[in-house]
Amino acid sequence: MRLTADEYRRLPNRSITLLGMSGVGKTHLSNLLRREDWFHYSGDYRIGTRYLSEPILDNIKAQAMQVRFLRDLIRSDSIQIINNIGVDNLQPVSSFLGKLGNPERDGLSLTEFKRRQALHHAAEIQAMLDVPAFIQKARSLFGYPHFINDAGGSVSELDSPEVLETLARHTLILYIRATEEDESHLIARAERDPKPLYYREDFLNDRLQHYMVEHGLEYSAQIEPDDFVRWVFPYLFRSRLPRYEAIAKTYGYTLVSSEIAQVRTAADFDDLVMLALDREGGH
Repeated sequence: MRLTADEYRRLPNRSITLLGMSGVGKTHLSNLLRREDWFHYSGDYRIGTRYLSEPILDNIKAQAMQVRFLRDLIRSDSIQIINNIGVDNLQPVSSFLGKLGNPERDGLSLTEFKRRQALHHAAEIQAMLDVPAFIQKARSLFGYPHFINDAGGSVSELDSPEVLETLARHTLILYIRATEEDESHLIARAERDPKPLYYREDFLNDRLQHYMVEHGLEYSAQIEPDDFVRWVFPYLFRSRLPRYEAIAKTYGYTLVSSEIAQVRTAADFDDLVMLALDREGGH
């Protein structure tokens, strides 16, 4: 969706997709807006509750079945295990993705890791293709005039023209670019608290080969899971930047994380969007 600032100002119903690395402020902004008549659509929440719900539960049950006491209760249908995912609690999705490496450190085999990566890739595509239907549902069923799509950090990795064209047709795409200072903070955060991530398979294969050689390892089961995530994150971060920038250039507009940090109200956000439209020439 390409607009001038004046066209955006006159829109009775605004629909926006936020793109950017995890930690640049997408979810913080979405939570702020949902308190002011914006429907918050979380791509990760949709993935976890619709497209990966069963695999996530199967993974939890598989862990529980290793405990004899719980195994007997599960097999006799004496207990029920549910996926208590929420917009503010996406841990089940993250735990399903898992980390590659030593099984004694809760790492996954390369085969299983790639299987889960593929499932997540397919799920994220479907979650983004669901956006138009949820825009209509947000208005007709829940009465929200405006819609914010809080897209996952890996949307730039999907290599799906259909997804980008669908989002561009139904929403205004805004890429939140991290400042150099925020880039450093994001990388430092990944060092402190390495979390499961999605990787394009060609990127994973290339970086994994370099990691194995650099660390003198023969098998992926020798990898320390957290160490690999820490090592690979800066490469992943920098590989995604040109992808985000290309999406913004073709389909949308760019905001800066420091600008997002100044937003306190929906009116602030609207002013910032119009500023971005003005400085990038509208149409």
